[in-house]
Amino acid sequence: MIGLEQVVFRTATITLANILSRVLWESGDQFLQWLKKNSEVYAKRIIAQASEKYVQNYSDRHGILKVLGMREPVALESVYTTVRFLDRADLQRFESVESLETAYRQNRDRSFQGKNRTCRDGIQVANSKQFLMVLGSPGAGKSTFLRKIGLEALKGENGEYEHECIPVLLELKSLNGKIEEAIAQEFKICGLPCPEEATSKLLEAGKLLVLLDGLDEVPSKKLNDAIEEIQNFVDQYDKNRFIASCRIAAYRNNFRRFSDVAMADFDAPQIRQFISNWFHSQTDQELGTALRCWSLLQKPENIAAKELAQSPLLLTLLCLVYDRSQNFPQNRAVLYRKALRVLLEEWASEKRILHEEIYEGMNTELEEILLSEIAYEGFKADRLFFDQRELVVQIKAFLTDNLNAPKHLNGEAVLNAIAIQQGILVERAEDVFSFSHLTLQEYLTAQYIDDHRLTQALVHEHLVDERWQEVFLLVAGIMRGGADELLLTMEMRSRSYINTPKLKALLEWSHEITVNASGDCPAAAKRTSAIFIALISDRALDLAKILNPHLARTLELARTLARARVPEFAHTMPQTPARAATPTRAFARAMTDSLATELEKLKLFSEVNFNALIARLQVLRTKAPDIRQSADIHQAFQNQISQIWLTTLRLEPAIVNLSETELQDLEHYLYAHCLIARCKQAAVRVSPKTWSAIEHCICRST
Repeated sequence: MIGLEQVVFRTATITLANILSRVLWESGDQFLQWLKKNSEVYAKRIIAQASEKYVQNYSDRHGILKVLGMREPVALESVYTTVRFLDRADLQRFESVESLETAYRQNRDRSFQGKNRTCRDGIQVANSKQFLMVLGSPGAGKSTFLRKIGLEALKGENGEYEHECIPVLLELKSLNGKIEEAIAQEFKICGLPCPEEATSKLLEAGKLLVLLDGLDEVPSKKLNDAIEEIQNFVDQYDKNRFIASCRIAAYRNNFRRFSDVAMADFDAPQIRQFISNWFHSQTDQELGTALRCWSLLQKPENIAAKELAQSPLLLTLLCLVYDRSQNFPQNRAVLYRKALRVLLEEWASEKRILHEEIYEGMNTELEEILLSEIAYEGFKADRLFFDQRELVVQIKAFLTDNLNAPKHLNGEAVLNAIAIQQGILVERAEDVFSFSHLTLQEYLTAQYIDDHRLTQALVHEHLVDERWQEVFLLVAGIMRGGADELLLTMEMRSRSYINTPKLKALLEWSHEITVNASGDCPAAAKRTSAIFIALISDRALDLAKILNPHLARTLELARTLARARVPEFAHTMPQTPARAATPTRAFARAMTDSLATELEKLKLFSEVNFNALIARLQVLRTKAPDIRQSADIHQAFQNQISQIWLTTLRLEPAIVNLSETELQDLEHYLYAHCLIARCKQAAVRVSPKTWSAIEHCICRST
C-alpha cells in the first residue's frame, strides 16, 4: 500500500465503518429489507468489508502522485508540503497596471504575490469553511490539496480534518450526469449494500465531504450545466461539507455559498520542506541529497531557478532534474526551456485536459513565438504587466501578419485559453496580466533576441543594465552555434568605459605589477585581484572569483577587514564609513600584515617584497594612537598605513583617487566583464581561441 500506512489504514477503515453503520441502521426501506434477509453479524461484516475496500480505493487512486515522467509513484503524504492560502481579494487588490508595477519593484524578491500578503494554513481554512473554493494557477497544488484533505478526513480522530465525514472525490471533467449518482457509484464498487439509498441517507445526515476537483477542466460546452448541477446539489444537501477547485483564470464567482481562497506561492521554508520530503529515502538521507539540492538553489546564479520553485509543479521538475544528475544544468536555458514545455504541453497532457477548438492550428511552436514577442516587447519597455486590450491587439496582429497562423482564431479566446489551460500568462488583477514567472518572460525575451538576431542591439543598449543580466545569460545558452560573437561584441563594448588617463593608468598598473608573478592562477585573475586590492571594489572581487574561485578566501578577507574595526588596528579605525576608492580609511582598514601574509602565499604580484612590508606594518602598529587622541592624528596614522602599501605596490595615489564618474565607468567595465565570464559559463559552445583573446584583454588598457 502506497497511500496510507497500515496502522492508519486500519483506523480509517474502522472510522468509516462506524459512520456507515450508524447512518444505515437508521436508513429506509431498502436497507431494512436487505437486513431482514441477512443476520446483523453478516451485515456488519459486509459493511466492514465495504469500508475497507473504500479506504483502499481512495488510497490507491488519490493517495499517490506520479507526474512529469516520474519512474515510480510516491505516497502523496511523503511529499506533501503544507499549503497556505490567500484571500482571493488579496491577489486582486490593485486597480491598475501602474500600481502593480510599483508594488512588484518594491517587493524585490522576484515574486508577484508580494511580501505583505496574509497567508493562512490550508487545512485550518478547510476546517473552518463548510463551502470552500480553492483557486490557483496550473500546477499550484489544488488537486493535491483536495486529495490530502480527503486522506485526513479518512483518518478520523487521527487526522487533521476536524469533522466526521466520508470523503468522496469527483473529477468534474469525468462527471456524466448527477453528482449523487456519481457518489453512489463510488460506494457501489466497494460492495456497500443499497448504495443509492446509502448515499441519500449519508447526504441527508450531512456525513459526506464532497471534493469537486477541476471545474476549469470541464469542457466549455458542458460548463454551464455542470455549474447548475453543483449549485443545485449544494443547496439540496447543505448539511455536508464541500471543497471545490478551479484555476483562477477560469473562475467567474460561480458559487454564492463558497468562500474563495487562492493558493499562495511557496516561500523558502515550503520549498525547503518539499525538497526534504522529496529526497526522503534512507539513501538520500545518508547522502544529504535534500540539503545539497537546497544549498545549490541558494546560490546567486540559481536565483531564477529558485523563483520557478515557488510553483509545486515546477519544483517537482527541479527535483526530478536534480535527482537524475545531482546538479542543475550549467546552461540554465535548458532548464527554463523544459519548464516552458511542461506548461505548454506535458502538464495538460498528464491532466488529460480537453483542448478547446481554439487550439486547432495553434501548435506549440507558433504559440511560443507569440509568447516570445509579447515577452520581448514588454521587457524592452520595462513592463511586466499588460492590459488585456493591448494583449488582444498584439495577438490579433500576430495572427494577421503570420501567413501560416490560423486566421479563424479570436484574439480574446487565444488569451483566455493560454491563461486558463497553461497559466503562462496570469491575470493578476481585473483585465491585467503578467507572465506567471519573471524567469519565463526573461527566457522568452532571450528566445526572441536569438530568433531575430538582435544580439548587437542587446549589447549596445543593455550591456551594463543589470535588469537584463539574466537575458544575456539565457541568450548565451540558447545560441547553439556558439556564443563567440556575443562575447566578443560585449568585450569590445566594455572598452568604451575605460575612457580617462587615470583609468587607463590603473589598468596598465594592474598588468605591470602582475605580469611576471609566479602564482599559478590566470593572468586576467591576477590583474583583476590587483584592481580589487587597489580599490577594495566589490565588483572586482566578483570578477576575480569567477576567473579563479581559489582567490575568494584571501580577497574576501580584505573586504571584511575594510568594513570592520580589525583587531590589529582596532583603536585607530574611525566608525565613519568612507568611499572605498580613497587610499585611506577603508583601504587602511584592509591593508594589514595578515593580508600581506595571504597575498605572499598566492604570488599574485611580481617583485613585491611582502616580508619587508609585514615587518614595517608590525613596527607601525607599536606607534598606533590611542582612542583619546584627535581625529586628525588617527587620519594621519591611516595615511601612513596606506602610504606603506602604495609604495610597496608601486601604486601612485593619484590613479586610485578617482572621480565619481570614473568610479562609475570602472564599475560598468568590471560588471561587463563579470557578465562576459558568466555568459561564457552559460554558453553551449565557446571556442578556446575566442576566450583566450578575451582573457588577454581583461583589466588591460590595450
